[in-house]
Amino acid sequence: MTGADGRRPIVVGVDPDPSKRPAPAWAADEADRRGLPLRLVHVQGVPTGGYRSGEARPSWEEWNRALHGVGDQVLKEAVAFVEARQPTVEVSTLLAEGESAWVLREEARSVFMVVVGSWHLSRRRELFTSASVVLPLSAHASCQVAVVPEPWHVTQEPPYFVVGVDGSAHSAVAVDVAFEEAALRGAHLRALYVWHPPLLGILDEDAAVRECRRVLSETVAGRTATHPDVELHHEVVRSHPVQVLTEASEHALGLVVGTRGHGGFTGMLLGSVSQGVLHHARSPAITVPV
Repeated sequence: MTGADGRRPIVVGVDPDPSKRPAPAWAADEADRRGLPLRLVHVQGVPTGGYRSGEARPSWEEWNRALHGVGDQVLKEAVAFVEARQPTVEVSTLLAEGESAWVLREEARSVFMVVVGSWHLSRRRELFTSASVVLPLSAHASCQVAVVPEPWHVTQEPPYFVVGVDGSAHSAVAVDVAFEEAALRGAHLRALYVWHPPLLGILDEDAAVRECRRVLSETVAGRTATHPDVELHHEVVRSHPVQVLTEASEHALGLVVGTRGHGGFTGMLLGSVSQGVLHHARSPAITVPV
């Protein structure tokens, strides 16, 4: 929902575990940098046996009251955390019922960005558990989605952002977002085109690499004029995109990728590289829809 002043908020999913605060912290800092309001969303799930007490089985109404009480407390603590970190950010809350991915996808219809945490579940759990929100949200959201890992450490100086480029429309938009994120932080930007040779090989690898360099140069051309303070480093790397981008994210402020690149199937809303990056990135990863 857009605010009365026309500003679209940043939404962040709040985990009930108070120790898992990287996503709210990152979202609060982003809201402060951009001068946007922040909405904290906690999704109330189906009541579980943990709310039963004694021999009598509580009614659904009692379970719901208990869950609402827990959810209200979760949001109250999250608000206190955000206000202590960024006192000038305008904060609102939403306690919702249902499935987390669906709730956040609905929120994504009218907001600037959705931020969620990721704790590097196994690939099986990430793909198949109903508790997972990262992949379905990133695949279907109509706004940027930032996935903030736990834990998250930045150790390299000077600070930099990373963006994956492949010549597609999605990666061109991702480059725009990456320049903006780097400019907001006074950081450098690394634009990487990762060329993965086909399984059957190629007759002229040198020509293929030259074409990658041409596409990379054309994709970043002109953006430096818009963001003259961002120092740009761009290179073509011969390897697997997920491996290279994951390694590049190790000490980065963040990583930006498009939701789909070249080679994606029509029915595939989230490309294999995007999926791999979301699963393995060690810095906040931002997916950008077109």
